[in-house]
Amino acid sequence: MLTHRKPACLSLISTDLPLWSMVETTATLYQKDQQRFHLLLNEPAVLGWQPQSHADSDGQPAPTPTRLLWFEISPYRAIATMQGQGGLSYRHLWERGMYGISRYWLRGEDPHSHSQMRLRNYTRQLEFSGESLPEHLRLDYELWSGQLSLGRYVLNLEIHS
Repeated sequence: MLTHRKPACLSLISTDLPLWSMVETTATLYQKDQQRFHLLLNEPAVLGWQPQSHADSDGQPAPTPTRLLWFEISPYRAIATMQGQGGLSYRHLWERGMYGISRYWLRGEDPHSHSQMRLRNYTRQLEFSGESLPEHLRLDYELWSGQLSLGRYVLNLEIHS
């Protein structure tokens, strides 16, 4: 499996809600086969979802838990999974012209308590470009809970050379 480290920019924008987020980081790109790739990057903490930092025995603040964002991308499908030490995890599946699943897991203070929220997403557009390695992924999708629309979103991932 070929591995590459590349600078990347990930942004999420809502087209009908006041929501915008952007992350610039170094990503690790794994080539699974000719048009399938895995992309791993660190995601910053979501404000309000991370446990409060505690000091260790030396009085030093404990490090912020690492949250990894794992993408599986191809010209036809994208999957994003985030798991970390905090209280929020999620997994999204997008496929052009199809309804997919978006799942969120919330963990409570007790390690055995958690709750799950399952939503549907409809992928209006999936654009994938790049010669031998991916350079750009754009997802335009709607998020739904039953018959209630939760907005339209654009996820844009740029992988720089």
